[in-house]
Amino acid sequence: MKPNGFLAKLVNFVERDEFRVENYTLEGQKKTPISMDSPENRWLSANQGREQTVRTRFNHWFGERGLEIFTTLYRFMSVIICVTLVSVLLSVVSALPPFGNPTNPDVNEVVERYVSKGTEETGAVNAVAGMISAYRGFDTLGEAHVLFVAACSVIVLLRVDPEERKHSTLLDFPETGEDMDFEPNGDEILRKTAKLLVPLSFIFGMYVILNGASSPGGGFSGGSLIGAGLILNSAAFGFRRTERFFGDEMYHLVKTACLTAYAAMMAYFIFMGANQLPDHVWLGIPGTIFSGGLILPINFVVGLEVACTMYCFYALFRKGGL
Repeated sequence: MKPNGFLAKLVNFVERDEFRVENYTLEGQKKTPISMDSPENRWLSANQGREQTVRTRFNHWFGERGLEIFTTLYRFMSVIICVTLVSVLLSVVSALPPFGNPTNPDVNEVVERYVSKGTEETGAVNAVAGMISAYRGFDTLGEAHVLFVAACSVIVLLRVDPEERKHSTLLDFPETGEDMDFEPNGDEILRKTAKLLVPLSFIFGMYVILNGASSPGGGFSGGSLIGAGLILNSAAFGFRRTERFFGDEMYHLVKTACLTAYAAMMAYFIFMGANQLPDHVWLGIPGTIFSGGLILPINFVVGLEVACTMYCFYALFRKGGL
């Protein structure tokens, strides 16, 4: 509705150029309008055109010529860095002492103790297992905690909140209960193969863990086999089937229990050794399953720790949760 009468005259009076703020300077002086043909306007137009031309040429040079220069420098620096790294590694390897030389620095009383007294003091026929799980058990405990911290970091970065998953079209599970958004549907070759390999992977993993004190193997290699079995089972049959026996609660329970048990065993060894006290650990019969003292339970908890970490990484990267 248009104003009329006195209101219309007031509106017209206020909208006059004399009352527009943009027509006045900060000092309150009225601006002088610049005509299109004035020298000032022609100078501005000429400079804007020149600036636009320079900008266009710069963008063209940077877009084509600059990319070419960057690619050349990238390849050149890549070759220089690789050659330098290989040269440093080769020089270090060439400076190493000959392999098997009895005068090498690594052939000392420590190695002699491992070889001559290893089976007697640890009960393990496998000297490597005795060294890693008994002599250097505290170092292996640190490696287990590294796996725990790595799993916690991945959980913090990749875990998807259950409430967000409910409202996400990419992460919702279908009503049938099968997580087809993440795994193949009806892949009979994968499922038939998994039915054969998953049990074998679990059994062979436990075999490697149980015989780690008397043969090549141990917690890390056996846990890797069990973790691979869990991943294959999830890839073939879906996460819902794996969560029937290994879900979020079971993962946290196993992870916490294994680290706590391992830390308790190492604390016992450290306390008894620091006070020059006998540990009273039964070493068993060398060459049998129940041998090696605490090497067997250490391998067991380390194996479960490794298996949990592997499956945790896979599940978080695939669907943002266990």
